[in-house]
Amino acid sequence: MSLILGGFATSNYYNKVKLALLEKEIPFAEELAMPSQDPAFLDVSPRGKVPYLKVGGRTLCESQVIVEYLEDAYPAHPLYPADPLERARCRELIQILELHVELVARRLFPSALFGLPLADGLKDQVAADLKLGIGALKRRLHFAPYACGAHLTYADAAAVFHLPLASLAIKKTYGEDRLAEIPGIPEYLALMQTRPHVVTLEKIRQEQTPAFIAAVRKRYGLA
Repeated sequence: MSLILGGFATSNYYNKVKLALLEKEIPFAEELAMPSQDPAFLDVSPRGKVPYLKVGGRTLCESQVIVEYLEDAYPAHPLYPADPLERARCRELIQILELHVELVARRLFPSALFGLPLADGLKDQVAADLKLGIGALKRRLHFAPYACGAHLTYADAAAVFHLPLASLAIKKTYGEDRLAEIPGIPEYLALMQTRPHVVTLEKIRQEQTPAFIAAVRKRYGLA
C-alpha cells in the first residue's frame, strides 16, 4: 500500500516520522504541507496539524499514532524493544519527552525562535512546568548508548529532533540550557549524528530553516 508523508522539513515531529520510515526501510513519498484550518485540509488532518500519513485513500495524523501504525503494519526492522515491559518503558519515555518537555518548551518557540513578544507571565509559568518535566525526563532517560538501550528505537527518533530544539528555546529564554542537567545529552546527540539518515534529515532541516523563519516572521508582520 502506498504511503505519502505530509508536512515540512523543519518540523521536529515530521522528522521523527520520516526517520522511522527511513530506518525501517519503508518506501514512501512526500508532499509539502503546512498547518491549516482550511476545510479541505481538515479532512486530511482533523486538527489541522502536520505530519500526516496518507495510507492508500485514508489518512492518519499525530506522529505517535503514525509510528505505532508503522510498527504494526511493517514489523520488519522493529524500532521497539522485544520485551513487553521495555516496549512500554520506551513509550513512557516518549510521552514524558513530548508531553512534559517538548510541548512545554514549545510555548516559548514563538518568542525564542521567531522574535514574537513573550506573553505576560508565560516565562515563569513555563519555567515551573519545565522543572517538573525535565526532572521526570532525568529520572527515566539513561543513555546506553541510545535512549532505551543498545539499539535505536522510536524514542531516539523523537529525542534527536526534540532535544536540540527545546534546548535552543530554553537557552534563548532563560540564558541557560536547563536540559544540560540531564547527563549525556551532548554525547548522545553526537552519536545520533553518526547515523546517515539523521545526517540527511538534519542537513535538509538546516537548509530550509532560514526561509521558514523568515516566512513566519513575515506572517506576523516582523519581516
